[in-house]
Amino acid sequence: MNILVTGGAGYIGSHTCVELIKAGYTPIVIDNLSNSNPESLHRVTEITGSDIIFIEGDVRNEALLEDIFHKHEITCVIHFAGLKAVSESVEKPLDYYQNNLGATMVICRVMMKYNVKRFIFSSSATVYSQGNEMPLRETSKTGDCTNPYGWTKYMCEQILRDIVKADPEWSVINLRYFNPVGAHPSGKIGEHPNGIPNNLMPYITQTAIGKRDHLNVFGNDYPTHDGTGVRDYIHVVDLAKGHVAAIKYLLSHTGETVFNLGTGHGYSVLDMVSAFEKANGVKVSYWFTSRRPGDLPICYADPSKSLEMLGWKAERSLMDMCRDSWNWQKQNPEGYEK
Repeated sequence: MNILVTGGAGYIGSHTCVELIKAGYTPIVIDNLSNSNPESLHRVTEITGSDIIFIEGDVRNEALLEDIFHKHEITCVIHFAGLKAVSESVEKPLDYYQNNLGATMVICRVMMKYNVKRFIFSSSATVYSQGNEMPLRETSKTGDCTNPYGWTKYMCEQILRDIVKADPEWSVINLRYFNPVGAHPSGKIGEHPNGIPNNLMPYITQTAIGKRDHLNVFGNDYPTHDGTGVRDYIHVVDLAKGHVAAIKYLLSHTGETVFNLGTGHGYSVLDMVSAFEKANGVKVSYWFTSRRPGDLPICYADPSKSLEMLGWKAERSLMDMCRDSWNWQKQNPEGYEK
């Protein structure tokens, strides 16, 4: 069964390709490599023993997508491709709206032409409104997003809902990720950010290995137990397995459904630093600096619906996340660069 994976060379996409292959599916990857590296897919082959069909290109290129659908019998699309940095989206909102909304609409238009109606969307906890009680449930209020990145995810979810309303034969799952961290336990694939990391864990690992002088902690005056922001960190392998569970659900259901993919536990930035130091026996130097625009004080999931309906739950611990992140960084000091 062929699964088109947009953005499949990226961090979450590459780990998902591993789990898809393990589950007996055939991933077909399209990626423009704007924030990824084709070496990740070579490593996926090393891990699984299976070659990956890879097309380098932009998912907004409708003719290219049509060629893929023409040549390969696609059963389902998992849509990862998109710009993904909260702070950058505040600085470059038009880029985010143009890229993230445009890509989703082009993909759906080509899917309609080829009568493919199963779609898994890589959404985000950033769609939830400020002021919700924690933990966040799928029924918690959405909209009133704090940054353009979150708005693009919110709008894409709405586009997909409207497609399902117009054609109830569609089967759409919006997966709202919390904060993926970690790496494949082999150390062969992991998070490889371009330039200064936007996410916490690669910033920690790059500081620990000496690539950065110190970790910048954005804000120490939040209303949390230690003043730093609290997030629901989930191991990327658990997150990847959530997509396999979602495919199984899609094959026997129609309509649009939302699932949180998180652990249900919130950890602060300083909790993460402490856990990393404990798990790996290394010290991480950090400085406090001002808050980043668009960041919330606290955000963590209620993942019970995913357990009930998908049979999925996060199994890897905070220690696993920290150990696997460090293992990846030690084996690959420059990421995928030789």
